Amino acid sequence: MNPVAFSLFGISIRWYGILISTGMILAIIIAKYNCKWRDVNYDDLLNIIILAIPIGIVGARIYYVLFQFQDYKGNFLSMLNIRQGGLAIHGGLIFGILTAIIYTQKKKMHFLSVADVAAPSIIIAQAIGRWGNFFNQEAYGREVSYSYISHFPKFIQNGMHIYGKYYHPTFLYESMWNLLIFIILLIFIRKSKKRGFVIFSYLGLYSIGRFFIEGLRTDSLMLGPIRVAQLVSILGIALYLVFIIKMILDKNGRK
Repeated sequence: MNPVAFSLFGISIRWYGILISTGMILAIIIAKYNCKWRDVNYDDLLNIIILAIPIGIVGARIYYVLFQFQDYKGNFLSMLNIRQGGLAIHGGLIFGILTAIIYTQKKKMHFLSVADVAAPSIIIAQAIGRWGNFFNQEAYGREVSYSYISHFPKFIQNGMHIYGKYYHPTFLYESMWNLLIFIILLIFIRKSKKRGFVIFSYLGLYSIGRFFIEGLRTDSLMLGPIRVAQLVSILGIALYLVFIIKMILDKNGRK
């Protein structure tokens, strides 16, 4: 599996960067068409995106390096090198969301409306970006038998054949789960007028899938014996449930 797509003026252009960039571009296009469902001004949303993407990338790297600090200790330059991966989505989300909160407060916009518009875009970018992990041969799961991996297309089999063994294509599981969530969120943003419903549905549904998929991975960020992504996923599911319960109570209260 060659992680380099092509070279330009002597610089290797990696699939990882191409796929992440593609996901971001598609996300921006989709967000433009979803603005009408929450009456969000696209120019304001674009300003948030321009700020949130670089800040989110920095946050994703900081988050990853903090939990893998022993691998980077004493080598500052390696902390800056993201060409071979090492971006944690939860870190990117935290920094990106904080950026959006600050911007919407300053501009007196409804944060949840903006977040609802952004949610389908975020998840489709994640679905595409996961294929960057495939080309980098990272974020895979535990060892599996050939009889299991043989059910997947040949190029997946080849990509998951690492050091003479086959592994769970967890990047694929998450990418497919994210694609399903994307379709669900597109339906929600058109059918539900409840502000915040789409972003909290993203948070809950993504967290459910990530919790189980993370349990298969061999390269999880750890906090002692705890997988950090699973811990964050539990928090995400809890917040989703709180939102749903509150929405039901509010609805019943109005009857």
